[in-house]
Amino acid sequence: MDSTFDVIIVGGGAAGIGAARRLAAHGSSTLLLEASSRLGGRAHTQDLGGYPLDLGCEWLHSGDRNAWVGIAEASGFPVNRGEPPWSKAHPGSTQDEDAQEVAQGAFGDWEERLRTVAANSDRASDALEPGGTWNAYVRAIAGFMSGVAPEQISAADYLTYDDASTGWNWHLPLGYGTLVAASLPSSTALRLATPAERIDLTADGVAVTTRAGTVRAGAAILTVSTAVLAGDAIRLPSHVDPWREAAAALPLGRNEKIFLEIGRDAAFEPDSHAYGNLRDPRAAAYSIRPNGWPVIEAFLGGEGARILEEEGPAAGFAFVLAELAALFGTDVASAIRPLAATGWSRMASIGGAYSCALPGRSQARARLAQPYEDRLFFAGEATHPFDFTTAHGAHDSGQRAADEAVSALRDSRRRGLAGGPPASSPVRRRSA
Repeated sequence: MDSTFDVIIVGGGAAGIGAARRLAAHGSSTLLLEASSRLGGRAHTQDLGGYPLDLGCEWLHSGDRNAWVGIAEASGFPVNRGEPPWSKAHPGSTQDEDAQEVAQGAFGDWEERLRTVAANSDRASDALEPGGTWNAYVRAIAGFMSGVAPEQISAADYLTYDDASTGWNWHLPLGYGTLVAASLPSSTALRLATPAERIDLTADGVAVTTRAGTVRAGAAILTVSTAVLAGDAIRLPSHVDPWREAAAALPLGRNEKIFLEIGRDAAFEPDSHAYGNLRDPRAAAYSIRPNGWPVIEAFLGGEGARILEEEGPAAGFAFVLAELAALFGTDVASAIRPLAATGWSRMASIGGAYSCALPGRSQARARLAQPYEDRLFFAGEATHPFDFTTAHGAHDSGQRAADEAVSALRDSRRRGLAGGPPASSPVRRRSA
């Protein structure tokens, strides 16, 4: 594989596809290299039990300004603008509603104290009430939000996202991952199962080395996760070390899902929600019969997701079955069976869920988003200034990086025309 393009995109998730869409609109010749055997990255819909279930991102957060809503509607994908299931507590749960209300109030108080913490230590754990009764609940919800414990969360970073969110959460019945994977422009050359191993700057652009050969372009856009970028899977020029350091300051948290199938007619209310043990930081949140399907989706964050990472799917299934039995009675064990469990933290090409800035390091997002030598550009949810952790933030960052790359190539061509034959202008041809 030895061919030349205007731009090479490394990574076929929401950011890479967002970049490809913008480059196609500019008329740029583009190659997308994806390490895995599928598109979508952390957006992945899989048919499980005959239902399109999202193993990764699932909700169109800030739906009223989420770019994927327009893409979905233009592509004929239905968008459900109804209330999310967490707004409807399951009526059959034994959960103490008064205790849950108090716990939720404690979480709201923690979020308010974050504003003071952000101006001082910036360590979100400093906003916990010393010896607080509901600190375990706060830790669990913080794990859902950021994938890590409050000790590892930048309060300023957390509030930046929270302040920008519009609170509208919509749903794609056919799957978020289905939409993302279907949205790659047909004009984009695609190489699946082709991880980039090395990227070098050349006299006329960049050279990306893969096991299948070397491909060249005027510029490259890296959309890989911060775990991959901070690691050693891709060899980059030594001067890119500050970008690696920025990625290391934005580690991926742990967030996993466990799916269970309702095997017989059980009294589960459709499109409802339940929460596990209010006093356990590992507790899961349960989406019950989404879209009316006979499925329960358990979402685990932080300490809860660690069970899957360190002990494996069987331990995860046992944990959520015990929580469900406590909520709905011991008979629930005969009514449901394990369907699937995710393993994002164990996936080498991704390495976790979504980015969370370490205390005092929220500025790393802006640093990571800066281009290198106007030939190497960076995108991905971690580079978005306020919509990080989301697929629409990833998409928008890809479009931003694509515009930067096109502008840089245009300027390079102009300089070449002004000074004679453009030594830095790549040959523009497509090779299958």
